[in-house]
Amino acid sequence: MEQPALLEMRGICKEFPGVKALDGVNLTVRPGTVHALMGENGAGKSTLMKCLFGIYHRDAGTITLDGKEINFRSSKEALENGVAMVHQELNQALTRTVKDNLWLGRYPKVAGFVVSERIMDQRTKEIFETLEVEVDPNAVMSTLPVSQRQMVEIAKAVSYNSKIIVFDEPTSSLTETEVEHLFRIINMLRDRGCGIIYISHKMEEILRISDDVTIMRDGTWVATKPAKELTMDEIIRLMVGRELTNRFPPKTNKPGEVILDVQHIAGKYTRLKDATFQLKKGEVLGIAGLDGSGRTEVLENLFGAMTRQGGTITLHGKQIQNRTPRESIKNGFALLTEERRATGIFGIRDIKENTVISNIKNYLVGFGRLAYLSDKKMKEDTDWAIQAMHIKTPSQRTQIRSLSGGNQQKVIIGRWLLTKPEILLLDEPTRGIDVGAKYEIYQLIIDLANEGKGVIMVSSEMPELLGVCDRIIVMSGGQVAGEVDAKNTSQEEILTLAAKYV
Repeated sequence: MEQPALLEMRGICKEFPGVKALDGVNLTVRPGTVHALMGENGAGKSTLMKCLFGIYHRDAGTITLDGKEINFRSSKEALENGVAMVHQELNQALTRTVKDNLWLGRYPKVAGFVVSERIMDQRTKEIFETLEVEVDPNAVMSTLPVSQRQMVEIAKAVSYNSKIIVFDEPTSSLTETEVEHLFRIINMLRDRGCGIIYISHKMEEILRISDDVTIMRDGTWVATKPAKELTMDEIIRLMVGRELTNRFPPKTNKPGEVILDVQHIAGKYTRLKDATFQLKKGEVLGIAGLDGSGRTEVLENLFGAMTRQGGTITLHGKQIQNRTPRESIKNGFALLTEERRATGIFGIRDIKENTVISNIKNYLVGFGRLAYLSDKKMKEDTDWAIQAMHIKTPSQRTQIRSLSGGNQQKVIIGRWLLTKPEILLLDEPTRGIDVGAKYEIYQLIIDLANEGKGVIMVSSEMPELLGVCDRIIVMSGGQVAGEVDAKNTSQEEILTLAAKYV
C-alpha cells in the first residue's frame, strides 16, 4: 500500500517583474524520506521552497501538509506549523551568542515575561547532545567558522520538532567529516518520520542519501524518480537538457615563470601561522585543507583584508605590501570571498552597481569637480559581464539579492574581471553552483590561466582541486603541510597532509 503524502505542492506558479520563476511545479514528499530537489541555478528550487516557507506568496497552486491545505504568510507561521528551512545563505545575528540565535523570538520565560537563562542553557545542551554538535552555546556567532554556524542553523531547525525540514545546499561549507555528521542527523530525522527536502548540486550526495529525486529546469517540473533508478549522467541530462560528458574542461594552460613569491606570511589574531609558496604565470594553484586550517586566511592576507604579522610578498621580483584591499587592487589582485552574501554582494543594489563597483574610477568622465560617471560605459561593461558569465537576470536593474546564489557568484566574478587582475584569488568559487555553471567557471579559470593570469583557488571539494589545478598546497594547523602535483596525487595523500599538524 502506497504511503500517503506528508507534503503536496500542486501547480505552483510565481512571477516576478520580467520573469516567470515557477510555472505549474509539482512536488510530493512522503513521511520518513529524503526528497532531493535538483536543477541548475535559476531553475526555481529556492523560489519553490520560499513559497512553501511563507517568504513568497505564490500566484497559483495549492500546498497540502498532512492532508490539510496551508497558506503560510510568514516564516514564523511556517515554523510554528512544522515546516523549517536551513537556508543556503546564513542569516544570523552575528553579534549575539549561539544560544541567542537558537531561541531568538521564542525565549523560554518564567512567569510569562522573564527570560530564563537556565532553561535556555538546558534546552540548548539537550539539542546539541542529541545531534552531537560540539559548539560553545555562549560563543558569539561572528567568532565561529561558517561550518559551525551552519550546524547551529541545522540544530535550530531541528529544535522546532518539524514535520518538514528543507536543507538548501547544507554541505557547501562543510568538511567531509562534517558532511558525515550531517548525514547522521538527516538519517535520525528520517527515522523519526520527518520529510526532508534536500537541495544540493553535489551528485554523489544526492545518490547516496535520497529516496526520491525531483528535477526542475527553467521554473518547470521535469521529472520525479526514485533515486535508485537514477545515474549521475541521467540527472545531469535532465537538469541541463543536454549531455555533459566531462565534469572538468581539459587543462590547456601552460605554467611559465614565477610571478608571485610568498615567504612566511602570518596573520595577526588569526589561524595563519606560516605560509610559503610560489605562483607561476598561467598557473592554477589550489589550496586544500580542513576547515580552520588557515586556507581562507592565506587569501585574505594576500589581499590585505587581514593584518599581517610577518612575511613578504614579491610580485615580479618587486616586494609589495598589500596592506589594504585598495592597495591590493592597484597591484593587480582580486579576491572572490567565500561568503558572497556577507562580504561579496550589495544585496539591495542592482546588477549594474554590483558589477562596476570595484572598477568605478574607469567610468569617470571629465576632470576635478566636473567629473561624472558615464552611465553608458557602466551599462556596456555590465552587458559584457552578463553575456560572458551567462548570468540569468531580467535586466541590469534587477536587485542582485533576487538572483539565485550561482548567478550572484557570476556577477561577482564578472566584477573582478573588469578590473583586469593579474592575480585572481578565489575562495570556494563554485560554492552552491550547479554542474553546468561549474563547468563554465572551470573553463573561465583555465582561460584566464591561458591569458597568463595567476590563479589561487581555495576549495573544500577535492575532485574540483584535482580537476582544475596544476599544483596544490595543503594547509594544516595554520601552516603549509606540503605541496603536491595535481596530476600525480590522490585524495588520500591530500587528506594525510591536511591532518599533519592538527
